[in-house]
Amino acid sequence: MGVNTDTVFSHIAFQKHLGGLKYPLATDRWPYAQTAEAYGIFPPTKHQIPFVNDRAVFIVDKQGKIAWSKIYELKQQPDNGEILEALKKLA
Repeated sequence: MGVNTDTVFSHIAFQKHLGGLKYPLATDRWPYAQTAEAYGIFPPTKHQIPFVNDRAVFIVDKQGKIAWSKIYELKQQPDNGEILEALKKLA
């Protein structure tokens, strides 16, 4: 699942731009950035764009604990191979 502080309308436009996604997008719009704050990625500290959460991937295990995480630069695409390896280690 993808979560960020953008609006639902922004998510719809983003998905159309990409030709669709195979996972859902959720908005962390109200109360503003509450989820991002809980995961420690808001307020952002590494970039100058206001009101945007950091780009990050969190893998949550079956017990609901964060088993793996990584924070990326906003323009950096997360490495799917790296994420898949982390998932395999948890299987």
